[in-house]
Amino acid sequence: MNNVYILGGLRSYIGICNGIYKHIPAEILGAQVLKKIVQKYKLNTIDYIIGGNGVGAGGNITRLMALEAGMDNSIPAFTVDMQCCSGLASISVGADKIKAGNADLIIAGGFESNSTQPRRSYNPNHPDYKDDTYYSSAKFMPHIHRENIMLEGAELTAQKEHITKEEMDFWVLRSHKLALEARINNYFKDITVSINNSKKDDGIRPRMSQKLLDKVPKILPNGKFITAANACLINDGAAFVVLCSEKYLNEHHLKPMAKIINSCDCGVEPMLSPKGAIASLNKILQKNDLKPNDIDIFEINEAFAVIDVLFARNFKNCIDRYNIFGGALAYGHPYGASGAIILLHLLTALNLRNGKLGCATIAGAGGLGSSMLIERI
Repeated sequence: MNNVYILGGLRSYIGICNGIYKHIPAEILGAQVLKKIVQKYKLNTIDYIIGGNGVGAGGNITRLMALEAGMDNSIPAFTVDMQCCSGLASISVGADKIKAGNADLIIAGGFESNSTQPRRSYNPNHPDYKDDTYYSSAKFMPHIHRENIMLEGAELTAQKEHITKEEMDFWVLRSHKLALEARINNYFKDITVSINNSKKDDGIRPRMSQKLLDKVPKILPNGKFITAANACLINDGAAFVVLCSEKYLNEHHLKPMAKIINSCDCGVEPMLSPKGAIASLNKILQKNDLKPNDIDIFEINEAFAVIDVLFARNFKNCIDRYNIFGGALAYGHPYGASGAIILLHLLTALNLRNGKLGCATIAGAGGLGSSMLIERI
């Protein structure tokens, strides 16, 4: 098996739905980041482009994105849809192709535009057809299709795990505080690119406070836990990393940022999807015979503060190494891109802390979890 390395990568600033990228389709947003990556790393021979996408127009939107970016027609490109896990899954697929000797250089990650996602409806021939109304959230489990199903899942998880609003408030405040510090310190200057004159991640709230959190109403009718503050916003964004083989490094005399050790996926109860993060994290630690204290940085996509609380309860001694720049509660969660975003944040955090081993983890709609273990070079 060949070793797989990460040369580096880039992400867009993350926009709020109907905000800075309101009129930029997913394939254009992704193409802008893709072009800047090719320029930055002077890439001439690309074996594959793999992109995660959750709510785009389909039709292998990654191939469309590659063509929009002016990539050579000969470069194959394909799309991975594992919903929230899509970006990290795309990178895992790319890594496996290199490990197997089927490629030497791959650009992988993800992109999403909630602002321009298609309006979807069922065909009259489909058993779920009722009328010509549109839906935005896909069907994630048999017999149930509701727009708020992910929020319902987070609400149910909080209820079953006896998670309180006060526990979640702590993580909301922490996320915005650390994200603001990261912005002030310009930690992401080497991994962010401006598109449409964007200058910052739109979701970070400098004035987030307990007083404000106490005023935020619950989202669901009769809900007791989930609010617009402890659930991530709806977002647009794109992020990709460059993967390569040792052969490519030697031929081009390059030094990588990190080596991918391996990755894993798992499934959990679909209505308790936030638990997929902890399940996949435990799985990759067991797979590599590691203890939590062996990991220098944990980066987990905090789509809900419920996930933060679950991490804190299961990994009590690791909080100082967890999401040190804040997480998706502040930055946002452009579904298909988020796996690549947290991997880029993980690389940045390992460099800042001079760490060696890092783990990126994400929970996905439908009861999924994905994790990736990397070693900083």
